[in-house]
Amino acid sequence: MNQIEAMSSGRIEILGIPIDNVTEPEALALAAAMIEAGGPHQICTVNPEFIMEARRNPTFRAVLRAADLNTPDGFGVLLAARWLGTTLRGRVTGVELTQGLTRLAAERQYRVFFLGAAPGVAEAAAARLQQRWPALQVAGCYAGSPAPEADEQQRRIIAAARPDILLVAYGHPRQELWIARNQPFLRVPLAMGVGGTFDYLAGRVPRAPRWLRRLGLEWAFRLVAQPARWRRIIDAVPAFLLTVFWQGRRSL
Repeated sequence: MNQIEAMSSGRIEILGIPIDNVTEPEALALAAAMIEAGGPHQICTVNPEFIMEARRNPTFRAVLRAADLNTPDGFGVLLAARWLGTTLRGRVTGVELTQGLTRLAAERQYRVFFLGAAPGVAEAAAARLQQRWPALQVAGCYAGSPAPEADEQQRRIIAAARPDILLVAYGHPRQELWIARNQPFLRVPLAMGVGGTFDYLAGRVPRAPRWLRRLGLEWAFRLVAQPARWRRIIDAVPAFLLTVFWQGRRSL
């Protein structure tokens, strides 16, 4: 039994992508263990968009299958697991996990590097988090680029900063591919893609009210707030659920 299995209720698969049945406290405990063990480790917060993209992108699928921890991020993932015969114990989203990791970093003096998002956003997010946890050590902030030709320069910047935690905000699948491509050189104890989390934390993009998130309707709020996301919403909600439904029917 590996460490994840020992601290969770096991690992399931949804459309070929492994999902760990962990709660948020368990995910943070596992993250702390990864950091203490030394690098490199990768955490992915898997939502329906990740799973649908992985069906089309074999490289991304391989990264998700190799990740050290895949948390269930997205109400659709919980519904899909239930339809396929397993009840996941809750969501572990990128926003909450990022905040939990930075709280953990402040408590244990871990150094955090913020990579990605638009210029100035990582700095604003880090400043907001330091207001909340003044002991947080920000190893660095850099907008950077997910393009492979920028890798070497970014590795030099990050290596010089010596972070314990690397948060990468390039959006999926680019951030996960970037981590998988660069971690063998960087060997940061823990790296995680965080999507639009810096924008939320910096106050640049509004987040759905808690009651909508509890109802699993965050996607509707995003559609109203950001209508340009409609293609992504279709992929993440009806297309994903229909695909899971048909897979479940075939397995009966």
